[in-house]
Amino acid sequence: QLQLVESGGGLVQSGGSLRLSCVGTGSSFSRYTLAWFRQAPGKEREFVSAIRYNRNTAYADSTKGRFTISRDNTGNTVYLQMNSLKPEDTALYFCAGDAQIIQSQLRNPVQYKNWGQGTQVTVSS
Repeated sequence: QLQLVESGGGLVQSGGSLRLSCVGTGSSFSRYTLAWFRQAPGKEREFVSAIRYNRNTAYADSTKGRFTISRDNTGNTVYLQMNSLKPEDTALYFCAGDAQIIQSQLRNPVQYKNWGQGTQVTVSS
């Protein structure tokens, strides 16, 4: 099991930047695929980005080129650097992790067993 706690959300103007962090507690953090999802009011949870144990990454088309995911296995932390933020990026951002996800299932939230409580990101226009 992996416990995840997100931080770093807040209010930012359009075009600004934020860096989200997610700290994991539990064993074998380096083995886990870690991902960020987001959910806006009235919408389904959507994939943002993921990073596998071998540091291969994936991004949603809407965030590619603006967001960067990275991990620090020594500190049991995964980061999401968000640049050029837009009002449509406003959502509750969740960190998720699982040790058994294959490449083709990275974007499927149902595949992740471990979730944080979320951190709110609000982008004003």
